[in-house]
Amino acid sequence: MRIVCPICGERDRREFYYQGAALPRPADDAGTEAWHDYVHLRDNQPGPLKELWYHEMGCGSWIVVERNTATHEILGTQLAEVGLEGEAQ
Repeated sequence: MRIVCPICGERDRREFYYQGAALPRPADDAGTEAWHDYVHLRDNQPGPLKELWYHEMGCGSWIVVERNTATHEILGTQLAEVGLEGEAQ
């Protein structure tokens, strides 16, 4: 699998460290149930999913990778600092 780093270009996935699904975090003052859902519950449906990857063997950037979990096709990448909805954070 090849991942396009927005800074370094296309690289082998072995340069990256997979962190998990890129989900919006609950507010700091959210209740226990919201944090439990965020940490432990996933739909786990096949298809497009936004994931966090760290470019460990490259530039050190956190990248949001949209990947089809059924086919492993990479649908797009962006720096994680841009955020999950395309807004700067």
